[in-house]
Amino acid sequence: MVQKYQSPVRVYKYPFELVMAAYEKRFPTCPEIPVFLGSEILRESKSDDGAIHIIERSCKLNVDAPRLLKKIAGVEYVFFIQKNTVNWKERTLVIEAHNETFANRVIVLETCNYSVHPENEDWTCFEQSASLDIKSFFGFENTVEKIAMKQYTANIKRGKEVIEHYLKELISQGITFIPRWTPPAVQRAVDEATSTAGDSVVLFLTCFPLELLSPHPADKLDSDYIERYLGQLTPMQESCLIRLRQWLQETHKGKIPKDEHILRFLRARDFNIDKAREMLCQSLMWRKQYQVDYILQTWRPPSLLEEYYTGGWHYQDKDGRPLYILRLGQMDTKGLVKALGEESLLRHVLSINEEGQKRCEENTNLFGRPIMSWTCLVDLEGLNMRHLWRPGVKALLRTIEVVEDNYPETLGRLLIVRAPRVFPVLWTLVSPFINENTRQKFLIYSGNNYQGPGGLVDYLDKDVIPDFLGGECVCNVPEGGLVPKSLYQTDEEPEISDHIRLWTETIYHSANVFKGAPREVVVEILEGESVITWDFDILKGDVVFSLFHSKRAPETSWKEPAVPNALTAGDNVQLIGKSWILGVDYSRVESPLICREGESIQGSHVTRWPGFYILQWKMHSPTPCAGTSLPRVDDVLATLQVSNHKCKIMYYYEVLDEAGVGEFSSSKINNSGMENQCLNSQ
Repeated sequence: MVQKYQSPVRVYKYPFELVMAAYEKRFPTCPEIPVFLGSEILRESKSDDGAIHIIERSCKLNVDAPRLLKKIAGVEYVFFIQKNTVNWKERTLVIEAHNETFANRVIVLETCNYSVHPENEDWTCFEQSASLDIKSFFGFENTVEKIAMKQYTANIKRGKEVIEHYLKELISQGITFIPRWTPPAVQRAVDEATSTAGDSVVLFLTCFPLELLSPHPADKLDSDYIERYLGQLTPMQESCLIRLRQWLQETHKGKIPKDEHILRFLRARDFNIDKAREMLCQSLMWRKQYQVDYILQTWRPPSLLEEYYTGGWHYQDKDGRPLYILRLGQMDTKGLVKALGEESLLRHVLSINEEGQKRCEENTNLFGRPIMSWTCLVDLEGLNMRHLWRPGVKALLRTIEVVEDNYPETLGRLLIVRAPRVFPVLWTLVSPFINENTRQKFLIYSGNNYQGPGGLVDYLDKDVIPDFLGGECVCNVPEGGLVPKSLYQTDEEPEISDHIRLWTETIYHSANVFKGAPREVVVEILEGESVITWDFDILKGDVVFSLFHSKRAPETSWKEPAVPNALTAGDNVQLIGKSWILGVDYSRVESPLICREGESIQGSHVTRWPGFYILQWKMHSPTPCAGTSLPRVDDVLATLQVSNHKCKIMYYYEVLDEAGVGEFSSSKINNSGMENQCLNSQ
């Protein structure tokens, strides 16, 4: 397995030229880095104008490995080849390094970049990436991998400290400014001007860049930002965050969750990037399907909930975490479920979690330190067997499952007070559904044990403890009580009132796509220009998306799938007839787009002719090799493997009339260069 590392952007608040002077002090030896024993220049070259300087070195390193392992390997030191390319004109340094020792057994690749800060030309950015691939090492592959990664991560932070050390050394020697590179012709003009006009001309020319700054990759994480807003992370944890974030940017077209949201999923999976990615992608699709991102704007709890739901926000704990108080023992869970339905309660809980994340962000800005989670204080006074009503417990378990899957690591601490004798029964029912990391955050107090040292005062300031728990702070959390049975829904009534949006309602559709049974949707455009927009996610498998146009109305008929026993494809209908000829009966107006599993795709098309537009999602199959009369065995096996599996998509489309067309530029029409060509043949 290849181990990878990607650093955040580290910023030196010094000009590029001064940072380069500090960097060169590391050679030929560097006492500040004990494992670096020395270096030797192998090759060196400069461009004619002096703008580009390339140095290739052989670097000798001492590896801190067990003596026995060194003896088995037969080496005492490790040699690396390092190639440095400085571009003084663009103000960049690219460092490429690879191991020379054991090159046939271990492959170590490292790339470092120094560049000008995109927002401040007097600052310098540094980024670092590396990979480690151990092919074989005398049966000690796992040991070597652990040693290598441990040493590498230990030296990452040290590298930044070394540069800062030499910067301070330069400044102490009075070197605070190094002129920027200028073309030879300009430099001669500067020299001539200096002889007559003095140093002011030199200062003028060197303070302003002669070339525009080269583009800098946007939207990257800065190490100072991570420490300020996300907290202290190890180098490998930073790397996991950046790599997962980059993957989301590539597959979700820049529409990605906030950094603290991504970090929560990584923590929930112990920074296993593959497991965190799977969990996060499932959650993002869930949020998208049920429009959870808009819940704080759209959800308004009915008056019944406001009166009888015994929970609310109440200042913060001693660590600055937002504090939520829930008087569960006073809540009539059976009455609320009977009167409002399970879906309404679930949506209310989700709005609480969304509000909790928002309050964490606000407290991060307020207190000047990262606050990633909130504290919940649960008062169980009044809890009895009535709360163990089976449908109510079922609703609670479903809520726990949804919250665990989609809001990991948002709970910092759970304080349970006045737990009655019936509590162990409830705990036995719900604890198996709670993640182990979450359970470790539970503190349970029975009777009055929450009072005094070791109780609430260890976590809450005295002026925050609510009055019903013996504190002096007036708490506005509703006291609850029994919901009148007259408010219960009858069997004839809908489960949820009309003004509450059903949880099962969503603007997105789910569909399976089989080999030979694509998903096709028809949109009729009557007259004038319109815009067809689409937004879909690939939940499973790879599909090809296309958009077609036809003057003929499709005749819908059930499309028999090529997959045996694929009865679930029964809702896929034949829109493009088998007898239809492409270019005669219908035309392609958007080039086929191959969409991979996990990708999120958005797009639009401006229609120019009336008729019928068909959106098609088709299973992507491997293309047979050209020039062979018989297919390869690998191709046949791959085709069979794909054929025996279904793809799954979640999609939404909308048609905007003429008023919406103005929002799109005329160039949008040119997204498909095939459009005119295909329509001419109709």
